[in-house]
Amino acid sequence: MKRATCKVLYYISRTKILKDGTIPIYIRMTINGQRAEFGLQRSILEDQWDNSLGKVKGSDKASRELNSYLEFVKSNILLKKRELEESGKEVSAHLLKNYYLGIDNSGRTILGIFKEHNDKCRGLINKDFAPGTIDRYETCYRHLSVFIKTKFKREDLLLNEISPMFISDFEYFLKVTRSCCHNTATKYIKNFKKIIRIALANGWMKADPFANIKFHLDDVDLDYLNESELNALINKEFKIERVNQVRDVYLFCCFTGLAFVDVKSLCQDDIEEREERLWIIKRRQKTKNWCRIPLLAPAVCLLEKYKGHPQRVKTGLLLPVPSNQRMNAYLKEIADLVGIEKNLSTHTARHTFATTVTLANQVSIEVVSKMLGHSSINMTK
Repeated sequence: MKRATCKVLYYISRTKILKDGTIPIYIRMTINGQRAEFGLQRSILEDQWDNSLGKVKGSDKASRELNSYLEFVKSNILLKKRELEESGKEVSAHLLKNYYLGIDNSGRTILGIFKEHNDKCRGLINKDFAPGTIDRYETCYRHLSVFIKTKFKREDLLLNEISPMFISDFEYFLKVTRSCCHNTATKYIKNFKKIIRIALANGWMKADPFANIKFHLDDVDLDYLNESELNALINKEFKIERVNQVRDVYLFCCFTGLAFVDVKSLCQDDIEEREERLWIIKRRQKTKNWCRIPLLAPAVCLLEKYKGHPQRVKTGLLLPVPSNQRMNAYLKEIADLVGIEKNLSTHTARHTFATTVTLANQVSIEVVSKMLGHSSINMTK
C-alpha cells in the first residue's frame, strides 16, 4: 500500500483571543489534500509567534520549552501515522487526528454495547439466563444512562472515555444518588464490568479500566422470624384483603423455602403426591437445581384457602402473588402492624424456613440444602 504524504504545521487563531490576551496555538495535518486540525491547549501573545516558521520567537527558557513541545507533538503524530499504515489501514487526516487524540474511530459507545448485550440476553431467557438476571442488567443500564446524563450532560460516551475515575464516580453515584447499599452497588459495578470485558475481548478498547479495581462484599446477617414472631404473624388478621394475601404468600414461603420467583410461578404441575404426602417438585429458576419439598400442614391449608381464587382460575397459578416490589412494601407495613422489629422481605421467608422451620426442628443441614435447591452444602452453611 502506498504511503500517504503528510504535512504538519502550526498556526495561531487570531480570531480566538483568550481572556488573558493570549492566542491559542493550533496544529493542522494535511494528508493527500485533506485537512484536520485541533487545538494544543497552549497559547501565547501574538507578537511572540513566528508565522513563517510556525514556532515561538525568542531563546528564553519558556520559548525553548514550548518549541520543544511542538516538535514532540509533531514527532508523535508522524509515529501514529506509521502505526496506522503498518496496521494496514488507509490513513486519512481525520483518522490520524482521532487516533492521536485517542478517539474511538469505530464510533462504539458504552451504552450502545450495553444495549446490544441486554437485547441478546433477553432472547436467551429461560435458556441461558433467568428473567431476574436480565432485570438486573436492565436496571444497571438505566442507572448508567442517568449517571452519564447527570455527570457529563450527554446521552452516551465513547469507549475510550471510560476510565478508572469513571468507575469510581459511577460507584459514588449508585451509593449517594441512587441510595444503593455497598453490596448492591458492587453487584451493579460487576454487571458493568462484564460489558467492559466484551469490549476488550473484541478489541474495541485497548486499556482495561478495571485492571486495578478489586471488589469485596460486606458480610450481611439476614433477618428471619423466630417461632414466636412466626406464630404472631400466623394469628394476625388484617382488615384489608390484599394485605392478608401478601401475608399468606409470605407464610407459604416460610413453610416451603421457595424464593419469590419460584412461588410466583408455582402451578399444579409442580405438586405431586408421594407416599400419601404432597410434595413440591420444582426446578429453581435461579440455579436450575431441582428442589423437593414436603408440604407441611400450614402450607397445604394456604393452598386450599386460595383454591377458588379468581386469579388462580384465570392463570392456573396456585397463589395470588403480587410484584416483588409491591410485596416487599406491604411486608414492611405488616411488620409494623404485628410488632415485628425486623426488615421483612420475600427473602427473609426463605431464611425462616431454613432456620426456624427446619434446622430448629432437627432436620439435617444436608436435607435442608436439598429442599432449598442449593448447588452445594457450603451455600446452605
